[in-house]
Amino acid sequence: MIDIETLKEYIKVLEDSSLAEIEIGDDENNIRLAKPTVDSPVVAFNAPNASVPAAPVSATPAPAAPAAPAAPAVSGKTIKSPMVGVFYAAPSPEKPAYVSVGDKVSKGDIVCIIEAMKIMNEITAEESGTVSEILVNNGDVVEFDQPLFRIS
Repeated sequence: MIDIETLKEYIKVLEDSSLAEIEIGDDENNIRLAKPTVDSPVVAFNAPNASVPAAPVSATPAPAAPAAPAAPAVSGKTIKSPMVGVFYAAPSPEKPAYVSVGDKVSKGDIVCIIEAMKIMNEITAEESGTVSEILVNNGDVVEFDQPLFRIS
């Protein structure tokens, strides 16, 4: 069973990050924490035989941010993360990156790895083209649907 102090640390990590949710698990416990949204203010805790009182969740929306200037039009296809995890540009620290800016890729080529729950997931190019931009750094935590590469 996960103690309350560890749970508080996970909540603090989530609050201090740009992630929308995190899920941590092992053979005995599984915890999924999600930031509350206007549609669904939910924080879930799922562990066998755990009895932790539910804490109230505030659904107070954050103050509105000033409008950002319009982003310049982006050409080409974007490869997005299919999951939350840690982005790795290479198969191991000693090996070169799968792709660099200017490299040509074919549909199905491996472009990076995303580690999620200790599983290494190979991410492939969805179409052929040239890598025009790498939008994340090696070791960055990425969110679901976050742009990783731009292919032109």
